[in-house]
Amino acid sequence: MNDVTAISSGQIKGEEHWTAKEGSVKLFMFEKYAGDPKDTAGTILFVHGSSMASQPTFDLHVKGRPDSSVMDWFARRGFDCWCVDMEGYGRSDKSRDNNAPIAQGADDCHAAATYIWKLRGRRPLLVYGISSGALRAAMFAQRHPEMVGRLALDAMVWTGEGSPTLAERKKKLSEFKARNRRPIDKAFIHSIFDRDHPGTADENVIDAFADAVTALDDSVPTGTYVDMCSKLPVVEPEKITVPTLIMRGQWDGIASFADLVAFFTRLPNPDKHFAVMPGISHASFQQKNYALVYHILWSFFTQPAPIYTG
Repeated sequence: MNDVTAISSGQIKGEEHWTAKEGSVKLFMFEKYAGDPKDTAGTILFVHGSSMASQPTFDLHVKGRPDSSVMDWFARRGFDCWCVDMEGYGRSDKSRDNNAPIAQGADDCHAAATYIWKLRGRRPLLVYGISSGALRAAMFAQRHPEMVGRLALDAMVWTGEGSPTLAERKKKLSEFKARNRRPIDKAFIHSIFDRDHPGTADENVIDAFADAVTALDDSVPTGTYVDMCSKLPVVEPEKITVPTLIMRGQWDGIASFADLVAFFTRLPNPDKHFAVMPGISHASFQQKNYALVYHILWSFFTQPAPIYTG
């Protein structure tokens, strides 16, 4: 993957961080960078989805698959890269009796961003969220636009109208409402790649992803599923004022094109983009075409700010 030349030859460093929200709820964060983390091309916050923690999604390593970690790829290009486990996921706090809804995830994003600002300096973050992580990221940007420089929403859904994935998921809504966590296993992770368009990801990658996800969690909160099945829309595009990129996989079943285009047209900032990613279903960074996903995201995050908009 040499479409965008790496600008840092320094060793990539990984650091674990912890912060707290509401006094005692601990959140785990992971950072990767090369060189001085305070002197970078930008600071990226990656926000994970409903069924897996952050490191399996954004720092996956697969033998024989170059640049499998999106955090490593961006770190080599001069970025300070962060991911955070939402409450109830991975290494973050799981002690509270709640189902971790999307609004709570937006709070987690704010807690992570506040920690990053204190440690690395107060500059707007480049924020990427996928699936329900896109909704968490969008809500965070809606609430705290001063903390977000550019916002990328991948596998996003707005109203849910026309979504085959959510139509199937709604059949189990009463089950999701009845408990705060739902079990996951390797077979479930494989089903994510089979439900929309089988063949878009290599089996060895799916296997590695499933191993990494289930090494951290055997269950995950139900809140994002409940929200996406019964409470959409949860964000208001008219109130998202930062530059925004909508990324939609060709085969993704979480949202229809019409739903996303309606969302896109309502975004008020003229610096907005809609990218359709060919050959992609739902989990973009684990797909065969992950190289083009990286390129689309890099292009958006490095775009010069407009000096005139009329």
